[in-house]
Amino acid sequence: MKCYFLLLSLLFSLGVNAQKVSVLGDSYSTFKDQVNPSWNAIWYGTEYQLSEGVNDVRTVEQTWWHQVIKGMNYTLEQNNSWSGSTVCYTGYNGEWQTNRAFITRVQDLGNPDIILICGGTNDSWAGAPIGNYVYSNWTREQLFAFRPAFAYMLDYLVRNYPKARIVNICNSELSEAITQSQAEICAHYHIENVQLQNVDKQNGHPSIAGMKAMAEQVMAVLKK
Repeated sequence: MKCYFLLLSLLFSLGVNAQKVSVLGDSYSTFKDQVNPSWNAIWYGTEYQLSEGVNDVRTVEQTWWHQVIKGMNYTLEQNNSWSGSTVCYTGYNGEWQTNRAFITRVQDLGNPDIILICGGTNDSWAGAPIGNYVYSNWTREQLFAFRPAFAYMLDYLVRNYPKARIVNICNSELSEAITQSQAEICAHYHIENVQLQNVDKQNGHPSIAGMKAMAEQVMAVLKK
């Protein structure tokens, strides 16, 4: 009986002390009923994504972020991911995305111990302006370009989540400008940058194999 209570105490302690993770992402990090706020657009778990031949991911347990949280014994604080979202204010066809851009949603991540960012894919696909490297005194106009917006986002995270470990995840097969910009700006802010390699994709989105590859590469950094 004494051993039983000791085991319960240990399990309770592990649960209480588990590190909390918040995800800031795009479609790669979505799944039906698994994003917060609930009105964020999703890709995984939709009728289209689940259609035969589109993408083989079927359960939230197969997503990269769920595998990371389970594999590292973390708990999920918040998954603020929005399908189709860009880091900057410029979306597809030059449309404004001020309501769903990463630099807008960065303010709503809860109280995490670890922040995992996975963005830049839609900026690359949409051909968003690259802009210049700007590290302070951003103007609204500058935030319609990727480099100033990405720097603004990291600056906000560093200042407003000072105790959190911040890890950026850069997708494979993006434009050279987007890829290099993420690496350089992460280095400026001393933020870990995971450059994904060999991520299998179906319709531009990680398959089951791709999700597993993402999770393994992210966990390899988190374990350091």
